[in-house]
Amino acid sequence: MLNRNRNVETFLGCESTYEESHIVLYGAPFDSTTSYRPGTRFASRTMRAESYGLETYSPYQDLDLEDAKVFDGGDLELCFGDTERALGDIEACARDIVADGKLPFLIGGEHLVTLPAFRAVQEKYPDVAVIHFDAHTDLREEYLGNRLSHATVIRRIWEIIGDGRIFQFGIRSGERAEWYWSAEGHTKIQKFSFAGLDEAIESLAGRPVYLTIDLDVLDPSCFPGTGTPEAGGVRFTDLLSAALRTIRGCRIVGCDMVELSPPLDPSGASTATALKLLREMLLALEKPYIQE
Repeated sequence: MLNRNRNVETFLGCESTYEESHIVLYGAPFDSTTSYRPGTRFASRTMRAESYGLETYSPYQDLDLEDAKVFDGGDLELCFGDTERALGDIEACARDIVADGKLPFLIGGEHLVTLPAFRAVQEKYPDVAVIHFDAHTDLREEYLGNRLSHATVIRRIWEIIGDGRIFQFGIRSGERAEWYWSAEGHTKIQKFSFAGLDEAIESLAGRPVYLTIDLDVLDPSCFPGTGTPEAGGVRFTDLLSAALRTIRGCRIVGCDMVELSPPLDPSGASTATALKLLREMLLALEKPYIQE
């Protein structure tokens, strides 16, 4: 369950109470289906500790987290020996946040944690669409005999909402069968970049949108701290621009940021990159309230 009391340690600037906040951050320290290099379970904890190396003020947007209303609910206590139980706990937490009229912002963890968070959002917003930034398709039917995996998460979401409602950007890796399956019209994939994002945003005007960002969409030369790095990714400024355009142009009802693995980048540069993106996303989501 979500801790609705203020944490001893929070993300920088996210110190409002639950009751007064518009956005609720919560961590899902889960990486039990990671197929290559684990460590994403440490992401949200590390990000909190390292966030104080940033300023609350954004020169990109001329906004400050000190003016925002964001609550940090801390990390969920998840069962690592039982994937379905862990996913159930994440879903229950997200459901409570949505029921209270707040926007859930999940920090993973591996990408599978998106599935239960999305389920909770989709219950309230049945016509929700998905914008997905990633290096990987994540469209496998199963991986190593397991239908619940970071490699299958978008396929499981498709089973809930069907064709034409999932828009994928930055994709540069996946099995041939995944690419062919998507090409049948099940999802809309933009290889390698964010080309076509503005058209997707325009087509979703007024509709609820869930935004999921797998940080391995970034090139490993600037973001080595992830479990499945893929060469040929986007730059930080490209990702930042794409995320802000999506938030400004869409009716975002839930979002997440996943796949930072701090132990894989001892320099801390990957964590710092994730934190700056988090700050900018929170400010963009809060902008309508800050300017009231």
